[in-house]
Amino acid sequence: MRKATLILEDGTQFHGRSFGADQPAAGEVVFNTAMTGYTESLTDPSYAGQLMTLTYPLAGNYGVPSAETRQDNMPLFMESDKIHATALIVSDYSEAYSHWNAKESLGDWLKREGVTGITGIDTRELTKTLRERGVMMGKIILDDEPDNVPEAQYEGVNYVAQVSCKEIITYNEGAGKRAVLVDCGVKNNIIRCLIKRGIEVVRVPWDYDFNTLEFDGLFLANGPGDPDTCVKTVENIRRFLASPNVRPCMGICMGNQLLSKAAGASIYKLKYGHRSHNQPVRMVGTNRCFVTSQNHGYAVDTNTLPADWEPLFINMNDGSNEGVKHKSNPWFSAQFHPEACSGPVDTEFLFDDFAKLL
Repeated sequence: MRKATLILEDGTQFHGRSFGADQPAAGEVVFNTAMTGYTESLTDPSYAGQLMTLTYPLAGNYGVPSAETRQDNMPLFMESDKIHATALIVSDYSEAYSHWNAKESLGDWLKREGVTGITGIDTRELTKTLRERGVMMGKIILDDEPDNVPEAQYEGVNYVAQVSCKEIITYNEGAGKRAVLVDCGVKNNIIRCLIKRGIEVVRVPWDYDFNTLEFDGLFLANGPGDPDTCVKTVENIRRFLASPNVRPCMGICMGNQLLSKAAGASIYKLKYGHRSHNQPVRMVGTNRCFVTSQNHGYAVDTNTLPADWEPLFINMNDGSNEGVKHKSNPWFSAQFHPEACSGPVDTEFLFDDFAKLL
């Protein structure tokens, strides 16, 4: 393994070894506290442009599954058709792996996809730094190529446009009620959850004017980066909300932020975001609490919601918004991931709620 160094924008350095593609990388450095699920996280489009740090010290011990697809051309075990994270940062990479569906090592997968990986990093100290100072830009360089230093920008970059589909894709055609899914960087398991409930899914690009289509309900997917870059999406949602033909709407993650923006609320960036499998949320007005899977760096400012909207869920750790709903119309959203994959499935019932509204 070649020696490599992670350099944060404040000059802090962490020294390790390359175990993925031997190339430099740059992006926003974030941390994920989940104990498992690196395959799903790496293929989650919401990690586009980011250097993902795993706080759990061991990575790679269960390898990587095959990329085999189902009849609908979605990979069985991954959340998209490629790795979207710019790099992976771990403490202890296990070259040996063992799992019933493992087909290759984590390192070989990173190399095959041209993604940088660095091991031997004190991820506990790195995470403490990010918690205290907030997420920041970082670079991974190879020590024997010190002049090959990449540059990267995260703020203001429209990563949604980069990861969204380029044309309309239909799943489960003719099955039943039709939902338009606005692809801001959708995870495959969201589509799987909708298909499982007998819904025809019409997946459209992030900036497509879906109001010109015939459909029974609207679904707003997750995605990477700053929601303020999705101006066209918000305009299309706003026209949907203003339509006299009231139809159900559900949003997840960025979908929660975009729905809230269309309603008139504002968004702010969290200090270091929520990326884990163990975020507790409470349904507002009840004592019902759920453990959720999350991956976001922005949040809705609940205080800016219009009078006809209200918070649906709240984060029990920091009090941030975890979902909104309209007081009279069938429109609601969740900041967390009820489809999990990976993570707990405590809140998958939200898909049932959406299906019943169609």
